[in-house]
Amino acid sequence: MDQLETYKQQLVAACRVLVERGYLMATGGNVSLRVAERNGFAITPSNYDYAGMTPGDVCVLDLDLNPLSGQRAPSIESSLHAVVYQARPDVNAVVHTHQVYASALALIDAPIPALFDEQARFLGRSVEIIPYAPSGTGFLKRNIARRIKNHHNAYILQNHGALCFGPDMERAINNVEILEKCSIAYLLALCAERQVTKIPLAVREIAFNKLRQDQKKIERRAEENR
Repeated sequence: MDQLETYKQQLVAACRVLVERGYLMATGGNVSLRVAERNGFAITPSNYDYAGMTPGDVCVLDLDLNPLSGQRAPSIESSLHAVVYQARPDVNAVVHTHQVYASALALIDAPIPALFDEQARFLGRSVEIIPYAPSGTGFLKRNIARRIKNHHNAYILQNHGALCFGPDMERAINNVEILEKCSIAYLLALCAERQVTKIPLAVREIAFNKLRQDQKKIERRAEENR
């Protein structure tokens, strides 16, 4: 089987999982996989319903957004994905969703502090809010590029949605789910109008350091394979 075809099939399968779990709906959001062998990435097409997507609909671009494969127009957020892969060698999968509860926090500008061990271990010290910029613009790309170097794996895009990363697609999808769990819990806690407790700082740092150790291993492998 053609190498790019394998990536395209993996991407379609991931989108189906995200649709089934309620994180992708209709044509909203976009998903990509790094294609290291071609210094590029496979990404979902623009304005195309996930329910009918096939591997033939997936686009493959290099990191300068030049097309390598695919007949459809790629997602208008392609530059967002490219900047993540350029800035974060530990990331091999990117999922951008409009998932409901994280999007609610995006509307009230509420970053999520370190609430749970699992959150710090896989998402980072906190889930920060990336300031608003229109979809598909250089402004959004620059906002994201400035903030993702803190090595976190989940962010909330103000008045937009969520952005999650992983060393592979399975982990990226798991991070989407952890983010939504944290978002639901945090929203409910805020509604209770009671003090929201956080995990101890030392525990947060231990968990985050484990995440960084994993990321550094992936970064070293990526450097060795260049």
